Amino acid sequence: MTITYSCIANGRVVLADLALTGGSYQETAATVLRLVLLRAEPKTIIQMGSFIYHSLFIDGITYLCASDNALDTVTPSAFLKSVSDTFLRNPLTSQDPFFPSNAVADFQQVLGKYMMKYNKNQDDSSISTLRSQVTDVKNVMSQNIDKILESEERLNIFTDRTGDLQTTAKDSKKKRKTLRRIWWKHFKKVIIITVAILLSIIIILLSTNVIPT
Repeated sequence: MTITYSCIANGRVVLADLALTGGSYQETAATVLRLVLLRAEPKTIIQMGSFIYHSLFIDGITYLCASDNALDTVTPSAFLKSVSDTFLRNPLTSQDPFFPSNAVADFQQVLGKYMMKYNKNQDDSSISTLRSQVTDVKNVMSQNIDKILESEERLNIFTDRTGDLQTTAKDSKKKRKTLRRIWWKHFKKVIIITVAILLSIIIILLSTNVIPT
């Protein structure tokens, strides 16, 4: 998940904003701000196109950010809380009357600092999650391989015993067919397990945005 855009607005007037990627964020943000003001709720989550807009509404000031992942609501919420706390600690915001141009001087840099911080934390978390999931897959794969090897060892023992017990050509042919059937059964298991592991790794990589969708 990446926070790609953020802004602070007094009503519909954007006091400071920053976009990490190109796009018409300002136009969409204006629409979202209008919806936030109409709802007048402390927190809102609105999907616009391929981005999710999260807002925090405190005393007429809207803190807004856009992310590219609808599943993660914790990171944007923490980002907006940090931005609002920093903004409200600014002594100029408590002046009466409130002068936005003075209060948000250079606040674009603050937005940039927190966007980089929370995006980096998210990347680190995704990598850790990916490593953990890959380790789990490897463990499952190892267990399945061990089971296959155990089955193969039992098969070899069975083969040795059948070799000792072969007395006629007819019995030998029948046993070979049985062994071939058992071998194909285990071979199919190996193929199914391999495909399942590959699909699991691909799903993990897609869910953590290592492979872009």
